[in-house]
Amino acid sequence: MSTVGKTITCKAAIAWEAGKDLSIEDIEVAPPKAHEVRVQIYYTGVCHTDAYTLSGKDPEGAFPVVLGHEGAGIVESVGEGVTNVKPGDHVVALYTPECKECKFCKSGKTNLCGKIRATQGKGVMPDGTSRFRARGKDILHFMGTSTFSQYTVLADISVVAVQPDAPMDRTCLLGCGITTGYGAARITANVSEGDSVGIFGAGCVGLSVILGAIANKAGRIIVVDVNPAKEEWARKFGATDFINPNDLKGQSVVDKLIEMTDGGCDYTFDCTGNVSVMRAALEACHKGWGESIIIGVAAAGQEISTRPFQLVTGRVWKGCAFGGVKGRSQLPGLVSDYMNGNLKVDEFITHRKTLPQMNAAFEVMKSGDCIRSVVDMRNLDA
Repeated sequence: MSTVGKTITCKAAIAWEAGKDLSIEDIEVAPPKAHEVRVQIYYTGVCHTDAYTLSGKDPEGAFPVVLGHEGAGIVESVGEGVTNVKPGDHVVALYTPECKECKFCKSGKTNLCGKIRATQGKGVMPDGTSRFRARGKDILHFMGTSTFSQYTVLADISVVAVQPDAPMDRTCLLGCGITTGYGAARITANVSEGDSVGIFGAGCVGLSVILGAIANKAGRIIVVDVNPAKEEWARKFGATDFINPNDLKGQSVVDKLIEMTDGGCDYTFDCTGNVSVMRAALEACHKGWGESIIIGVAAAGQEISTRPFQLVTGRVWKGCAFGGVKGRSQLPGLVSDYMNGNLKVDEFITHRKTLPQMNAAFEVMKSGDCIRSVVDMRNLDA
């Protein structure tokens, strides 16, 4: 029986308040309005950004909400005026939309899109309302995606169709973590052949930076992490060196990197969100041309600092979101790269969970042996 134009009742992991476990329960998902798309989510990744918002430390976090922003699924129905996807398309949700019409999109200088930023930040659809209801209350959207629901509604500019033979338990991870790191190296930094690269943090994003650096033929790829177990992961993904700052016996990690690279790295990447690490990453760059890319999201109220002389002498501090990747224009190419064997994705999946195990996925994310948990949204076995 067709569900087009009807409200769908399905299961979702709802965050009713900060600091509490998600509640797996029924949710009503209204049909899409004009320029909206309703998607059945098959798989979703669980990211530290979801955990940060759930913790209550995010000043923009609001509840109740359906979290999740690494999702892949199939279009169930579309609203009036939607032309970029159709029912049956295999898609990836985009927390960084691409309208191709706003000042940002037309500039050619950024992947940031301004069209729905205001409403997306408030947890509502572009018309200012929600498509989710549970327990008789409206439930907020998250990052324009809300992939922790079996069905979700997105703006048409927040979804991209990809090749249908690509497995969705892999393509979901291209919705955030892997793309963010890979793009940071290949697009934002545009690492050149032979460059030395320092990567702070060997989680999903940091390991993805390794892949981007390798794709651009970087020379030395040095990973920095305080967890000794991450050395095996870093080398598996292609790092040439690994530094644990706790093993340096009085030498700073900045001095160590400068020593190893004859004056400093050509590029460094902060994938930690720690503002002290961000400073170290900048100061480990080579004088005259070194660039440090900030990827990690710092806690609310945190600020970065360094001596202005670090910048006067030619170092550059730069940030990026979603790796500088334009979702609708460029993400299908990354899926093709994966399918052609030119981009690792399978190796990032260390844990698999079902929808009723969503809270367990958050718990395992805190462990040192987890890169990414992938949740099967259709499987209701606990």
